[in-house]
Amino acid sequence: MAEIISVRFRSEGKQYYFDPQGLECHPGDGLIVETASGIEYANCVRGNFTLAEAELAAPLRPVLRHATKEDMQVVERNREKEKYAFKICQEKILEHNLEMKLVNVECSFEGTKILFFFTSEGRVDFRGLVKSLAAIFHTRIELRQIGIRDEAKMLGGLGICGRPFCCASFLRDFQPVSIKMAKTQNLSLNPTKISGTCGRLMCCLKYEQEAYEDLMKDAPRMDSFVETPDGAGTIISVNTLREKVRVRLDDEPDSLKTYHNSEIRVIRSGKGKRPEGYVEPPKEELAKLRKVTESPEDQYRREQAALAAALDDFLAEHGSRQHQESHGSHSSRRRRGDKGKKAEQAEKALEAAVEREKEKQEAKEKSRRRRGGHGKKETPETEAGKQQPETQNPPVEGKKEGTSRRRHRGGRGRGHGAGAPNPEQIQQTAQEKAKKPQQPKADHAEGKNEGGKNNRPRWHKRGHRRGGGGKPTPPAEG
Repeated sequence: MAEIISVRFRSEGKQYYFDPQGLECHPGDGLIVETASGIEYANCVRGNFTLAEAELAAPLRPVLRHATKEDMQVVERNREKEKYAFKICQEKILEHNLEMKLVNVECSFEGTKILFFFTSEGRVDFRGLVKSLAAIFHTRIELRQIGIRDEAKMLGGLGICGRPFCCASFLRDFQPVSIKMAKTQNLSLNPTKISGTCGRLMCCLKYEQEAYEDLMKDAPRMDSFVETPDGAGTIISVNTLREKVRVRLDDEPDSLKTYHNSEIRVIRSGKGKRPEGYVEPPKEELAKLRKVTESPEDQYRREQAALAAALDDFLAEHGSRQHQESHGSHSSRRRRGDKGKKAEQAEKALEAAVEREKEKQEAKEKSRRRRGGHGKKETPETEAGKQQPETQNPPVEGKKEGTSRRRHRGGRGRGHGAGAPNPEQIQQTAQEKAKKPQQPKADHAEGKNEGGKNNRPRWHKRGHRRGGGGKPTPPAEG
């Protein structure tokens, strides 16, 4: 692999490969390169890239350096010198009475040679012209005859399509164009319509020639005798690109009908006599040749049905509720506009509210469990329940002891569930209460400590105010 760059000496010229010699070049850079005719100024078209050495025809010439300001000044002086030389050469052509047309003038970078390009219909003896120009410019003079297509490439212009000439913009080499290409593409053979500004056949005839050749392999020929869904007839015209033909039916010679290439059956290709002993098939058999075309509505329904079936197959293969929900969140992000943003914000707020509600429920459950384990003292019923053997009320698997106790306290009188005392426990508890002596209740007026909470009278708890001296005020009568 060799590292090379591509340069161009003129804006409309051909591209050439050069060896950068380790220099880093970019498109648009001005370079000083070494050529067969000396040192020249060139513009970089493509920067450093690699190419197989087998594809390189000859050893590459080197790039000397990047162009400096002094080099650009030399180039500008040469452009002015070219304009002056063009004017002088036209005067000398008229002076020597030569039948030639001057096209362009190029001056070398070092100024050692001036090249004149001209066109002519025949050979021209320009020896006297060369002597006159050499006496004026005192340098090497070279005259080169070019063709009319090269003239259009150098001068440039706009074609009948309204775009710049292909040869002046992107075509590197001229491709051979023949009148047969115009016939293959069913174009008018009028020279003014198929010729370019240069007077030669248009270069764009070559672009579509391969496509037409592929289509012509399956297309029927003109004046062929064919069978159609409506009967037998003769081909009058062929539309190669649309793959359609116009047929004049034998039964209806005054009308022409258009058919697709797949709807006809060729009996005789090209001109000639009608086949002897030919019998036209019945209409029912010919009707089978007709190509069924769908209406736009039927085609739309078929496409929608196929899309729905493909979506069902995809969901059946990859889909699940969790998968759909995850993709639903992604689809909501694809919404555009304020409505999509508001919907996404509402979804986020709803999710946050659900999370907060879950946290509250968990906190309540934890506090309820703590209160259930340490809130109240054990009552005689629970103590009696503990003294019962495990065979009478076995614990439920997977549940803690505290849970059954809480259910016993909260579910009293709801039946014999988990944690509820059985009839034997209730009877034993009642017997223990009967044996235990009852203590008289302490009067509310006589408390253990004077001034304590137990000393407060019953009516004080109902919201009555106290009187002076710290003694309670009795309620008003009436």
